[in-house]
Amino acid sequence: MFDTLKEDIQVVFERDPAARSVMETILTCPGFQAIFFHRINHWFWTKKLYLLARLGAHMARFMTGIEIHPGARIGKRFFIDHGMGIVVGETSEVGDDCSIYHGVTLGGTTWQKVKRHPTLENNVVIGAGAKILGPITIGTGARIGCNAVVVKDVPAGATVVGVPGHVVVKKEVKDQMLAQREAMAKKIGFDAYAERQDMPDPIQNALDSILDHLHKVDEEIEHLRQKKD
Repeated sequence: MFDTLKEDIQVVFERDPAARSVMETILTCPGFQAIFFHRINHWFWTKKLYLLARLGAHMARFMTGIEIHPGARIGKRFFIDHGMGIVVGETSEVGDDCSIYHGVTLGGTTWQKVKRHPTLENNVVIGAGAKILGPITIGTGARIGCNAVVVKDVPAGATVVGVPGHVVVKKEVKDQMLAQREAMAKKIGFDAYAERQDMPDPIQNALDSILDHLHKVDEEIEHLRQKKD
């Protein structure tokens, strides 16, 4: 428990540039406080001390504005930034090194007493206001955009945006395209990739289209050159 607590504190410093001291984190970071109380409440829940667990979760919600059901299973180094309005349902499962932002809901879609909330695999990031609904799985390394509504499984490494949520780029495709674009940008002396986001952007999309077109033209010229030789 103590090692987990240290990791929960350390991850705040890794992912929140506003964090300045351990004491400040413990006393003023609602995300850390919510996770700390949840780990205690979940222990009560596993010991079938359900009323005590629910009372603890209710107090944590009052203090932090973050509602995590004590039955939810949360992995190591879980990071909550800001946190107000977050709801994590009873049968939710969260892997290691996940991050979620304010207004996120891990919600259910049925009243049946079954697995009805999402499962987040490791290294998932969920943007502010996103709603992940139902017993679906968000694959390792996936990114969910702000205010997206996701009701279907998301493959590992994918980026999802929109209502309803749809995959923008899958990891294997994204990696190949990025490698091609970066190579072409380097070849023509154009550097716009120090910082890159997966979210749709009209200007970035236009630049990507230009680089893709140049890559295709470059391949055709090389093919003609080889044919001529």
